[in-house]
Amino acid sequence: MSSADIPGEGAPGEPGLLTPVWTGSAVEAATSDVAVLRAMLDAEAALARAQAALGMVPAEAADAVGAAADVRLYDVRDIAARARSGGNPAIPLVADLTAAVARRSPEAAPYVHLGATSQDIVDTALMLVASRALPLIAADLARAAAALARIAAEHRDTVLPGRTLTQHAVPTTFGLKAAGWRALILDATDRLARLAPPAQLGGAAGTLAAFHEYAGDGPGGGKEPHDPGVALLRAFAAETGLAEPPLPWHVLRTPVADLGTALAFTVCALGKMAADVLVLSRTEIGEVSEASGGGSSAMPHKSNPVRATLVAAAARQAPALAAVLLASVAAEDERPAGAWHAEWPALRELLRLAGGAAADAAELAEGLRVHPGRMRADLDRTGGLLLAERLAAALTPVLGRAGARAAVERASRRAAADGVGLEEALRDERLPLAEDELRRLLDPATYVGSAPALTERALRRRPQVKE
Repeated sequence: MSSADIPGEGAPGEPGLLTPVWTGSAVEAATSDVAVLRAMLDAEAALARAQAALGMVPAEAADAVGAAADVRLYDVRDIAARARSGGNPAIPLVADLTAAVARRSPEAAPYVHLGATSQDIVDTALMLVASRALPLIAADLARAAAALARIAAEHRDTVLPGRTLTQHAVPTTFGLKAAGWRALILDATDRLARLAPPAQLGGAAGTLAAFHEYAGDGPGGGKEPHDPGVALLRAFAAETGLAEPPLPWHVLRTPVADLGTALAFTVCALGKMAADVLVLSRTEIGEVSEASGGGSSAMPHKSNPVRATLVAAAARQAPALAAVLLASVAAEDERPAGAWHAEWPALRELLRLAGGAAADAAELAEGLRVHPGRMRADLDRTGGLLLAERLAAALTPVLGRAGARAAVERASRRAAADGVGLEEALRDERLPLAEDELRRLLDPATYVGSAPALTERALRRRPQVKE
């Protein structure tokens, strides 16, 4: 086995040249081809142990399967190549596992994969991969949320322009903006915490019929809780450490759809922070910057917002991948052709994008530099125009709503046309406002509404605890 086949060392033919968002992240090793193969072997070993516990196979056979279920004994690339003939990797793996068991204990070989179908093993393996990757993603989300909580508290009263449809709107605070980023991350955290990836076991067509034969129960079905198929389903889930499903879900793809949409939401939630950072770090805005930007191959002066760029790139990919998983819900028959197979790369890439984006978002948040001086300069850039809403509200009791709006609109147009401040333009309107009151109304720091209170309210939220 080459170094490329060792967990943590990447996967054959997949060094990650075009996937910098997740290459080198903790989730890369957890989702590699080797990790998937290990999970498939874990599923086979768990099945044998569960069957042994119920008397369906000899205990010695389960031990032999468990001993042979060592990922280091198998050639990942060879299994992948041979998977083409049958359409899934479980078929060549079962052949290799059976041969490995036979070398140890010939009498145990017939008990490998007993009564299961390929989809049972692949589905269970992917749920194992997901269950092992999700804590890694959650840990980085927690890092990002903690960093943003510190930023939001520190900048509770730091004022900057609020922007709508690309233009200055009214003042807001950076604390509220950072609290909003954190709120989205907590939304993602809560969605992932609610996931309970289940084991899959249904046999050829979801009836568990073969397991009745191996239990010596004859052709008929039993009654829960003593039905041998249901008992095995319960025991198998316990052996894998996954949730016990109420039904085999070969064509009931709720687990995959839930996982995929939660992961896609996570990536896109992180993408909101990245999108804002990319705008605010523009040269002509400069209100934030990354702690250590990336260089350029052509321009020595550049310090690019690379972490935000990678997260934004992930956010553009995730929705399409989730769509693949959702489309596979509408699958025909008791086991489908194509729908189930289409899920594999999409689900793994979503796990990788979520893991990579979470790690990059944590690094981005922990090193984010905030520049209040630039924020103040940008507040002054339009000469008070972003306080027009406030002025209209203040003048309404005197001039009426229509009159107040008309007066402020005239002054705003003149300020923009003549390049003067709104305060100067308003003097021509001969408004019933004292100079000191006008200056107060044109101070952005005094028109942030409930932003500080909303920030404090948001920071009281804590993520849900996974049961």
